[in-house]
Amino acid sequence: MEKLEVRNVSISFDGKKVLDNVSLTLREGELVCLLGISGGGKTTLFNIISGLLLPDEGQVFLDGEDVTGKPGRISYMLQKDLLLPYRTIEDNVALPLQLRGMKKKEARAQAGKLFAEFGLEGTEKLWPAQLSGGMRQRAALLRTYLFSQNVALLDEPFSALDTLTKSSVHRWYLDVMERIKLSTLFITHDIDEAILLSDRIYLLTDGHTDVQLEIKEPKPRREDFPLTPAFLDYKKEILSHL
Repeated sequence: MEKLEVRNVSISFDGKKVLDNVSLTLREGELVCLLGISGGGKTTLFNIISGLLLPDEGQVFLDGEDVTGKPGRISYMLQKDLLLPYRTIEDNVALPLQLRGMKKKEARAQAGKLFAEFGLEGTEKLWPAQLSGGMRQRAALLRTYLFSQNVALLDEPFSALDTLTKSSVHRWYLDVMERIKLSTLFITHDIDEAILLSDRIYLLTDGHTDVQLEIKEPKPRREDFPLTPAFLDYKKEILSHL
């Protein structure tokens, strides 16, 4: 079942077409990567999907409903965790619930039910500065989930993490996605990351998403997958189009 559909989206800035008739889908429970060079329009597309930017042409559908230009329907996490330094972790995470009108005590209680699920148990009263980079990302991801429990847009959320931490967070995120039935559209410049995480990959080149790859290796991928001929074949295929 399709959770999200981007249909024939185009947009230009100062007479230059940034996105040209872009279409993509995200099915329930999938992690789909949007891969392309820096400045290729990926973040612009995310701004359109999240309703922050109105396209010149095309539409965005969430569960079959037209949400084009309607912010607040799809959660969007940027590269930085953007945790507020003057709020505790529980109050950072509960912020989307409070913004919807929920009282602080109730918002804390509802968010608190998921702290263990996201590996954050015991951090409720801590400040962002007291957490490691990986734990801060977990808190930001939980906040993103509470904003919209169907679909998450993640714009390079793990790019600031070191290699070992990133690998651990990758495994954790795939596990959480499966358990809470979350669908994710993910921006990355990292080809290896895209192959390791994705069910499908869209290559955004010259404003188009004409190339789509399905990664058939079962998830979670085995630790030696990056050393296999299959992994290298996927990488060669991607590089041939970028």
